[in-house]
Amino acid sequence: MQTKDFDYELPEELIAQTPLKDRASSRLLVLDKDTGAITHDSFSNIINYLEKGDVLVLNDTKVIPARLIGTKEETGAVIELLLLQDLGNDIWECLSKPAKRLHIGTIITFGDSLLQAEVVEKFDEGLCHVKMRYNGILLEILEKLGTMPLPPYIHEKLEDQSRYQTVYAKNIGSAAAPTAGLHFTLELLKKIEDKGIIVTYVTLHVGLGTFRPVEVENITDHHMHSEYYKMSAETADILNQAKEKKNRIIAVGTTSTRVLETVASNNNGKFKECSGETNIFIYPGYTFQGIDGLITNFHLPKSTLLMLVSTLASKEFIMSAYKEAVRERYRFFSFGDAMFINTNKKRS
Repeated sequence: MQTKDFDYELPEELIAQTPLKDRASSRLLVLDKDTGAITHDSFSNIINYLEKGDVLVLNDTKVIPARLIGTKEETGAVIELLLLQDLGNDIWECLSKPAKRLHIGTIITFGDSLLQAEVVEKFDEGLCHVKMRYNGILLEILEKLGTMPLPPYIHEKLEDQSRYQTVYAKNIGSAAAPTAGLHFTLELLKKIEDKGIIVTYVTLHVGLGTFRPVEVENITDHHMHSEYYKMSAETADILNQAKEKKNRIIAVGTTSTRVLETVASNNNGKFKECSGETNIFIYPGYTFQGIDGLITNFHLPKSTLLMLVSTLASKEFIMSAYKEAVRERYRFFSFGDAMFINTNKKRS
């Protein structure tokens, strides 16, 4: 299967540059994954498509202000680091720009020497490992010096940094927001629970695996980068009970999906308390074992995320829905509108 098969035309003006004032006021395209039927609605009405007994699974990762701008000690050249993953002992995996200016031993200084990073390993595609040097608590220093790592297609300044966090963000460690969750408010989640829908959480710290572009012609040649995930015993019990009762499991976002499918595929379709690294790559031909439906955003052309959603529904249904969303002037990508890939069928 070719990467070009997942391309589509998107006018640049449909790329959302700023979040809406009201999180839940975004538009919602509901796609029936079994028939391809499309319904247009508002996200505030998502509750109308959820049933008592459904389990809604959200990713509670919290974005760190992971984008740092500093200077190379020897020359004063400006260097940007995007912190991707804490590897322990103050070693961080990073994306660097411009990577060609860095070599092992390079020291980058941030904020009048509040923080320094020494390159200890260098890899292809701008990846490197750095050793952080600082006094105090690193996360507090990052709050002072770092900014939210917005995707490169967003050119507007984010006035309120909290708008790139979900309202339920808890576990610090992400280099990007799980953007499908940005549509939820605490009030909407309360209404959902009041209807008898179970809300539970997993953690996946978003890193390079989620947003690394596909640069190969054949998608099977693409290598997914690993990302940390965690599922609690409580969540595993909730999910296993839902399966036993044949109730639907609905993931909020592709990151939650990747956790659920990683755990289910490793345990013969069951869930259990666990944590680790996942590099699962879901593309057409994959058989889902963990989820029945998916709330997600509209994804970049030729991305692994578009390949994932094209697996839950057929590629034909997804590409048709994307064409419809373009015609109807939906807002795309991180701050854009939402899609619910829905099924009315109970588990068999």
